[in-house]
Amino acid sequence: VQLQASGGGMVQAGGSLRLSCAASGSAFGRYIMGWFRQAPGKEREFVGCINWGGSITEYAASVEGRFTISRDNAKNTVSLQMNSLKPEDTAVYLCAVDESLIMGRRPERYKYWGQGTQVTVSS
Repeated sequence: VQLQASGGGMVQAGGSLRLSCAASGSAFGRYIMGWFRQAPGKEREFVGCINWGGSITEYAASVEGRFTISRDNAKNTVSLQMNSLKPEDTAVYLCAVDESLIMGRRPERYKYWGQGTQVTVSS
């Protein structure tokens, strides 16, 4: 599985960005998809995930109510809508595939990773 994230950029605090992740392969609709982020000098942090059908999502407390994950299985894409952005949201954002049946937040669960897209939020 190959993943390509896009949509990052620079935005002022309070602004919005929408990230997309395109996946290769015909099994996309069977995968749990996750978004993570990593800031310089920090560990990779769970942002949120979505089940294969798109009916269940989980979010980190730090983004709950501001970020929304959605997916389009017909297009093999998963999106991350980010609103009310804060400077502390600045990081490289990565999408990832979890082939298991149970949603989880630990990076070790995710088998395939995209290259990431930079999000910078200025104050």
